Amino acid sequence: MRLCLAGLLLALAVACTSRDTAPLDLKGTDISGADFGGSFALTAHTGKKVALSDFKGKVVALFFGYTHCPDVCPTTMLEYAGAMKKLGERARDVQVLFVSVDPARDTPAVLAGYVPGFDARFIGLTGSEAEVRRVAEQFKVVAQKVPAEGGGYTMDHSAGSYLFDREGQLRVYEAYGAGSANLAHDLDQLLR
Repeated sequence: MRLCLAGLLLALAVACTSRDTAPLDLKGTDISGADFGGSFALTAHTGKKVALSDFKGKVVALFFGYTHCPDVCPTTMLEYAGAMKKLGERARDVQVLFVSVDPARDTPAVLAGYVPGFDARFIGLTGSEAEVRRVAEQFKVVAQKVPAEGGGYTMDHSAGSYLFDREGQLRVYEAYGAGSANLAHDLDQLLR
């Protein structure tokens, strides 16, 4: 009896380990087991506090940007909108989160006029400067103000995005310009 139980436990351990470590067929970079990231909570464009853990059971795409961005941010958001279209009905199990690195200008109201314009399911997140900085640092995102001619400023920031599996584990880094087809492919890998 003891031998059978030990054999069963070993078989279960091997099955779980091989499933958890099974390589993904990715277009982006597999960062499974990364020692950065983690949970966070910020204010959504609806005014409600939202935590990463609220989306357990869904695949999450996390992108840091700002609404006044002239190129990188709208391009990435359009790519994720295209990926959602490619996923069809399965996109209901994906949540795209846009964290503003410019909380001084990107209030919930400003985010509400920007983020859902790409896809009504997308959520814009903001917070105090300290809250946003803390979350950006958790994900090794660099963001800094750059004064513009004639006043005002732009934001230099990291341009990649992250994908989390249904268990909330950080799994994939997507470089800027990945394209909708590659994003859809990688989201599909995590939806399985």
